[in-house]
Amino acid sequence: MSNWSLPNLLAQLHKDVEGRLQTARQAIAHPTSKGDASEAVWLDLLKTYLPARYSVEKAHVVDSNGAFSEQIDLVVFDRQYSPLIFRFEGEMVIPAEGVYAVFEAKQSINAARVGYAQDKVRGVRQLHRTSLPIPHAGGTYPPRDPPHIFGGILTLDSEWTPALGEALLTALRSASAESRLDLGCVASHGTFAALEDDYSIDLKAKAATRFLLDLMARLQSSATAPMLDISAYARWLDKE
Repeated sequence: MSNWSLPNLLAQLHKDVEGRLQTARQAIAHPTSKGDASEAVWLDLLKTYLPARYSVEKAHVVDSNGAFSEQIDLVVFDRQYSPLIFRFEGEMVIPAEGVYAVFEAKQSINAARVGYAQDKVRGVRQLHRTSLPIPHAGGTYPPRDPPHIFGGILTLDSEWTPALGEALLTALRSASAESRLDLGCVASHGTFAALEDDYSIDLKAKAATRFLLDLMARLQSSATAPMLDISAYARWLDKE
């Protein structure tokens, strides 16, 4: 009989993430380097465990009208139908059509950082997304409506007492539909997730693993990214 234990595997995954976030906070003095290290922990988690159809990078998002988002800490995006991925000297730009989810990664959560994440999410959701018919052996499928872009915030700790209580709910509930956060993780305390008309807070252990599985479930329920209209981007070749 196997000695493997699924509960232990899931628990160790969370312990690894929380431990690395703690190390980034305690061992790195420079604030920018500390933030970069924390982002790298979350990036590594998603790059390692999300299915191969999803890519994850720190990036700007652009639409075919030439509008850009601010830089986003973690962008979960598609490569099958969104081939225009631009890289230059470590910077990345991703077309809006390919984006499935965006997250801000911070050391701790508070009202200002929730508002900051909401603004970042809104900036991506407001970008224009094209969609073309998809050819197949029997003809073509009609253009697919762009899927909902999930948004959230990821931190190690909370500046609130209690860590995930009414203050968090007040900050989350204040958002417009375009800036609403769908899910988040405070690794040392728990997770939150958007319901149809409110939020749930989960204070159980293994928060990082719970967040990862929740994100996977939401991505599974989302439609595939639309096939972008390359000609809408190509017209910019004629601009000075």
